[in-house]
Amino acid sequence: MASTPTVKLASGDAMPLTGLGLWKVPRDVAADQVYNAIKAGYRLLDGAADYANEKECGQGLARALKEGIVKREEVFIVSKLWNTNHAAKHVEPACRKSLSDWGVEYFDLYLIHMPIPLAYVDPAVREFPGWTVSGKDGDETRTERSPVHLTWGAMEECHAKGLARNIGVSNFVSALIIDLICYAKVHPAVLQIEMHPYFVQQGMIDVCKAYNIHMMAYSSFGPQSWIELDHPASKTLPSLLTLDTVADIAAKHKATTAQVLLRWATQRGITVIPKSSNPQRLKENLDNSTFDLTEDEIKAISDLDRKFRIAAGSDAKINIFA
Repeated sequence: MASTPTVKLASGDAMPLTGLGLWKVPRDVAADQVYNAIKAGYRLLDGAADYANEKECGQGLARALKEGIVKREEVFIVSKLWNTNHAAKHVEPACRKSLSDWGVEYFDLYLIHMPIPLAYVDPAVREFPGWTVSGKDGDETRTERSPVHLTWGAMEECHAKGLARNIGVSNFVSALIIDLICYAKVHPAVLQIEMHPYFVQQGMIDVCKAYNIHMMAYSSFGPQSWIELDHPASKTLPSLLTLDTVADIAAKHKATTAQVLLRWATQRGITVIPKSSNPQRLKENLDNSTFDLTEDEIKAISDLDRKFRIAAGSDAKINIFA
């Protein structure tokens, strides 16, 4: 099996340019989906505590390890610190819980999921609190005083103890990145953000290059990535997968439109994490680096930019991008 193209992080670790996104993967199929993806050649698994499926994903990984399909060091595993665990004293316990759920001793990458410190929720009371806590008036969203610099210090402790080989952030805007760099003893290795041709994010690309931070994109298919959540963008924006510009480029390369959208990112050194349970699409998505787009084709796709962020306020009561 051909090796998956990788990029070298600031730490020297190799990170695959294409991985499997585990957001929205139902628990009852998560183990099989992870196992089948590893069999298909995937070596990057992007998870998070908030996805509420880490135990099941770990079961799929354990099956692949037991059968000798891969060794642990050949799989790049990502998890994320949820908002309710931003207080410094809760960071390491949260990381260790995710490690236990995955059944591994370390994460290759551990991210702060969002720059939103929500009130702590004891996992023994509510394992997956999402955006709300139980208050006197029912479920509500409450923030707490846990500034990023203290959260990041605790993330650095996880790194120092070997719980996370690399640490980084997700959904941070450029001002927060620059602020973080000012005090971080360990610089963030990766920034994971929404990125697709409707939301090119060139400014963030420039910031990441300036600080040697690798960029990781989610929602690479734009509105298509949000259909399961019934997001308005999936109904009002034309699908990138059927757009003439993308379809014409795909025809020239005898590729799928999904492969073109992914290659638009990976050819520029950006990691993508598409999700699919279809075996054929799993293989096609992984094989997005078998062709190269021309500079004109990359520009044509980038020119589709509408500066339209789909994730803003999609499932939260707090818009972190306002």
